[in-house]
Amino acid sequence: MTVDDWLTATRTSYDTVAVSYAHLVRDLLAEAPYERAALASFAELVQGAGGGPVADVGCGTGRITAHLHTLGVDAFGVDLSPGMIAVARRDHPELRFEVGSMTDLQLADGSVAGLVAWYSLIHIPDDQIDVVLAHFRRVVRPGGPLLLGFHVGDETTLKTEGYGGHPMNVHVHRRQPAQVAAWLRQSGFTVDSQTTVVSPESRLGGILVGRREP
Repeated sequence: MTVDDWLTATRTSYDTVAVSYAHLVRDLLAEAPYERAALASFAELVQGAGGGPVADVGCGTGRITAHLHTLGVDAFGVDLSPGMIAVARRDHPELRFEVGSMTDLQLADGSVAGLVAWYSLIHIPDDQIDVVLAHFRRVVRPGGPLLLGFHVGDETTLKTEGYGGHPMNVHVHRRQPAQVAAWLRQSGFTVDSQTTVVSPESRLGGILVGRREP
């Protein structure tokens, strides 16, 4: 499958489920204290470094962007799916959202104080991870924090239905924290912490916090 093929399939899938997705995941974070703690720590890191705009890349319908905003972070969202962005703008009209791909991130070099990719690398094939992380490093200021959430495991599965029974066509990649940490280091990030959690967000989730090296 070419890059254009899986990007198109991912975009179409999330356009299809956008409304039901927003309804089904809206309150997940309220039941996920470990994830809330990770987001709060990330917000402290951003603010401790002087603040500034923070990109929530793969923001979906904007729930994490909005949560970061309540923590005092100047967060904005980017997502591949126009349908997801439309719902994010509807539900959070006070915040900025834009359509974009993490494989070709249209943000200026060093323009964000931090970056979050919250369970949004899960559809990126292994051979495109270095492309994505290179964009992340490019747009984050030196020393700026990076927060990743992802599903932990060793398998890739094809998701053909989800979020209210709507048809989907996306591969879900589960990865080991050690592998994700190694990719980060190879891409010019330090890894400050890594942990695994069990919560409504994921049957087994990984959370990594890093910083862009100078």
